[in-house]
Amino acid sequence: MAAERTILVTGASGNVGRQVVSQLMAGHTGEVCALTRDPRAAALPGGVDVHQGDLADPAALEAALKGADAVFLMWPFHSADPAPAVVDAIKWHTGRVVFLSSGAVQAGVAPERQAHPVGRSHARVEQLIEGSGLVWTHLRPSTFAANTLWWAGQIRAGDVVRGAYGAVPMALLHEADIAAVAVRALTEDGHGHAAYALTGPEVLTQAEQVRTIGEVLGRPLRWQELSREEARQRLLADDSFPDSFVDPLLDGYADMLDAPPPAITSTIEAVTGAPARTYRTWVSGHAADFS
Repeated sequence: MAAERTILVTGASGNVGRQVVSQLMAGHTGEVCALTRDPRAAALPGGVDVHQGDLADPAALEAALKGADAVFLMWPFHSADPAPAVVDAIKWHTGRVVFLSSGAVQAGVAPERQAHPVGRSHARVEQLIEGSGLVWTHLRPSTFAANTLWWAGQIRAGDVVRGAYGAVPMALLHEADIAAVAVRALTEDGHGHAAYALTGPEVLTQAEQVRTIGEVLGRPLRWQELSREEARQRLLADDSFPDSFVDPLLDGYADMLDAPPPAITSTIEAVTGAPARTYRTWVSGHAADFS
């Protein structure tokens, strides 16, 4: 690892950002800075230089960027509209950015021709970063294992998880593996101008994911298929789920069901030297969240 490199982590209290901070603090000798909306609630490790704010706050971003040599950029928006200002701020303060993009981005396809809205917005951010003069690395993760925490309320209430598209196959990713690749790209040379497709080590349908949770918890959990409209109304009634993302999510599931199963990549092991963690490993580490 490169010594004495100051690294700013945006979205530092999120699933991936928190892991990036923790892994940097465990093995990096330079300064680690964090940008988060609520420093008190974030409860980040001691020794982290914590800044209050987010990417929508230009003054907070400018303050956090001062002295940074590299930035971990997590994109919290549903469009690329704020990206020109954010990328401009980063390029004036630092020389390296690791962007947490999306597996929805199709390699070699222009942003406006991307098939999925998430792919379009993230591809546009990638395009701006690539034209900025920064040394960049894009991380294009498959589905986050942490997304299955959406089912926690149903699982605490009973043994049935209800949703649409139970046969959709996914290569679920442990957030610690995404962070491990990010840390390598932030602290080592040799990752510039690389777009890393990241997946977990296995493909599981949503119904199989529920069964795995049940096996770890020692409970007979099962999936109950809903129609798209039933699932849509259920998500719209969930105050914790953004209404604007309901239809893109269900559209994405429909596309995934019609597409070939996701291809497993070996990128995590190639970059970090350790194989990607299984979904069962992730569930075992988060069992309390479902209980």
